[in-house]
Amino acid sequence: MGFDRFQLHPDIVAGLKALGYHTPTPIQRDAIPHALARRDLLGLAQTGTGKTAAFALPILQRLMAGPRGKVRALVIAPTRELAEQIRGAFQAFGGRTPLRAASVYGGVGMHPQIQALAGRAEIIVACPGRLLDHLGQGNADLSAVEVLVLDEADQMFDMGFLPSIRKILARVPKARQTMLFSATMPDEIRGLAHECLRDPVTVSIDHTVPLTTVSHALYPVREHLKAELLLELIRRAGAGSVLVFTRTKHRAKKLGKKVEDAGLAASSLQGNLSQNRRRHALDGFRDGTFQVLVATDIAARGIDISEITHVINFDVPTTPELYTHRIGRTGRAAKTGDAYTLVTDADGEGIRAIERRLGRAIERRRIEGFDYQKPPAPGCDHAPKAAHHGHPRTHAPAHAHAHAPARSHGHAPAPVHAPGASQRRPFWRRRRRPR
Repeated sequence: MGFDRFQLHPDIVAGLKALGYHTPTPIQRDAIPHALARRDLLGLAQTGTGKTAAFALPILQRLMAGPRGKVRALVIAPTRELAEQIRGAFQAFGGRTPLRAASVYGGVGMHPQIQALAGRAEIIVACPGRLLDHLGQGNADLSAVEVLVLDEADQMFDMGFLPSIRKILARVPKARQTMLFSATMPDEIRGLAHECLRDPVTVSIDHTVPLTTVSHALYPVREHLKAELLLELIRRAGAGSVLVFTRTKHRAKKLGKKVEDAGLAASSLQGNLSQNRRRHALDGFRDGTFQVLVATDIAARGIDISEITHVINFDVPTTPELYTHRIGRTGRAAKTGDAYTLVTDADGEGIRAIERRLGRAIERRRIEGFDYQKPPAPGCDHAPKAAHHGHPRTHAPAHAHAHAPARSHGHAPAPVHAPGASQRRPFWRRRRRPR
């Protein structure tokens, strides 16, 4: 049975049909009836499962009756990209209705936002920092808010927004409907739910297991060869859209330039960019101008593009939850996708944590014809250091570790493997003990 079961307003149904929405996803199927009944709701589901429609459709339905020219629904999101994505969803679903939605976030002018907060829009999608700026300056009137949504609550906690959220909660009416959506449920989010939800209904859709439409693979490689292996994986992806995640802004910028210099249509997305450049990168990735987008985790929840075919973790995510959020960018809307992770021997513990979350080992792969033994280029951060005082370099035996410490002047070099020392194999070649 399709969306007809929810008995939505004909204008909303028309918008859904125009978008090609026919069958609700599990989170929509289970959450929408409670939201329409105006119950407080705790929704737990992975990214890419349709959470936005699970709260947007009930909000549109509720606001079809009642006054115009007041802010009646407020959605809080952690990033600009996600805020813009949610605003776009309201605009798409409610395109046949008289309701208006606006986004409020930093990096752009405040004047249009002031007008929206004064009542030009009934639905406001905001990032916490900029909304607090408007509240502090008296630009925002939230006294008529009937529905409050906290989306991607776990990421807002990770980004340090919890104090800001509490300040916003104090500025909206207590007699309201509140919905909190999250991909994971750490203790801090459980505490926030207890603070802001009244007698909530909990809807949980496999939120601890990554999407089954995604195929996972690990590519063991030495650190200095990661960029070359990444380029090879991108080339083998063919015409697919590839989202690459790095751990830092500097690395995203540097790697994006390297991919571009290799002749691939690429851009980067990271926090140091202006809002216009961030929008240019996202729009170009969405419309196919850029095949590759290299991003930090600021984009892990803010990209809703169903055509992403590959997610590549250039750096291993710091937590299993972050791995889940990253790979949730592919395999969306019932499509299939591939999630590749480049791993070095130093990443063993992180990979084992991810495998425990998945409940199985991830396949290790090698690319036929790729030179895994290629030494670092001279001057590279990973290249061997020159010998001191002009002494000729002594070549270590072939079995020596690639990163053995350089010896100090005046001391005899220690043997590469001292007698009796443990010669541990790389983690991806170790045998697993039976559990």
